[in-house]
Amino acid sequence: MKIFLLLLIMDTVITYATSVLQSSPAAAPIPSSMADFTSATITDHQTKTSKKLLIGLVTATSVMGIIILSTICLWKCNRKKICKSSKRCAKRSGLPLSKNSSSMKTITEKGSVAVMDYKLLESATDNFGDGEILGEGGFGCVYRARIDENLCVAVKRMDGGSQDAIKEFQMEVDLLSKIQHPNIITLLGYCVHGDTRLLVYELMQNGSLETQLHGPSSGSNLTWHCRMKIALDTARGLEYLHENCKPSVIHRDLKSSNILLDSSFNAKLSDFGLAVMDGAQNKNNIKLSGTLGYVAPEYLLDGKLTDKSDVYGFGVVLLELLLGRRPVEKLAAASECQSIITWAMPQLTDRSKLPNIVDPVIRYSMDLKHLYQVAAVAVLCVQPEPSYRPLITDVLHSLIPLVPVELGGTLKLPPAISSSVTIVDS
Repeated sequence: MKIFLLLLIMDTVITYATSVLQSSPAAAPIPSSMADFTSATITDHQTKTSKKLLIGLVTATSVMGIIILSTICLWKCNRKKICKSSKRCAKRSGLPLSKNSSSMKTITEKGSVAVMDYKLLESATDNFGDGEILGEGGFGCVYRARIDENLCVAVKRMDGGSQDAIKEFQMEVDLLSKIQHPNIITLLGYCVHGDTRLLVYELMQNGSLETQLHGPSSGSNLTWHCRMKIALDTARGLEYLHENCKPSVIHRDLKSSNILLDSSFNAKLSDFGLAVMDGAQNKNNIKLSGTLGYVAPEYLLDGKLTDKSDVYGFGVVLLELLLGRRPVEKLAAASECQSIITWAMPQLTDRSKLPNIVDPVIRYSMDLKHLYQVAAVAVLCVQPEPSYRPLITDVLHSLIPLVPVELGGTLKLPPAISSSVTIVDS
């Protein structure tokens, strides 16, 4: 780029000088009758031509100097903006910048995610001690880290230098550094230390939806209205990815363990390592990835990936919220497994049977009309044929009237009930 710019400047100077020379009138033939004036006239003409040429060259040189200085100034300003952007992000999150950030220079220049200091994160996680583990994933563990007395974060540690691990790490940083939404997890920073890669997120105090539903509490913290709020938040996050991101983003691994809950049970989508930009050039030759029970059949069987694949995963999560069951469970009398869809589908469409399969924690605590509506949405989302599934925007509009105003929907409850739906820290 710099060479091209210099060539362009040189070409401008040469063109300008040539135009000056061409614009200077050539010496006319000297008539014999004017022989007496020949010497004086030629001398005077040459002097004027030299002056014009000198003025032209000086002007061209000045223009070239101004262009070069402007280019240098713009380059320096751009460098300062990138540096300030990274520092502002670190200051905003309360996290110090690493002194050595060159290993991921190409990624940080795309967004404003801070490069973190490894020693700080190691110390903040008690040397990545078992007592600080919040959860485990495909490439490593997630730790609680106390940066100082006022700031706790979550640190995902990814060990190993496999191409898949590196690719997922880069996708996570690249994507989350560009997008911001209330229902998408915030990436505060990252760190590369040898083959160890660390991602620093905001801490979600109530963990994952999977833990809340299928962990020790068995969903006891999640009321009907709270579950509908979580479904609505998840739909809003997906709508942002599908409709507002350009190009649109397919999450590709939507599941209850990737839906995180803060202290007020606000839901946020996380784990974007498998995300795909919705463009033909990006979706060709994609390695089949996902989690059993959540993967849409057309993607599993034919490798066809669209935004409707995410809608299918959302439908499975919605069934988890309704029924309190895992997406795949072992049969009691055999070593085989059965999906929640296969088990529930015949009863989801039978209004007399539906209340009996609802999670006992919330059974009979909701308006039956609302239960039927949510079940109908779930059934549509998990249709085997992608074209029969609704867009996530349509799902969102179906859920909004079922969520109380206090929790982000439009449902107006009687005062006595309304005062009891506010969600507080668990």
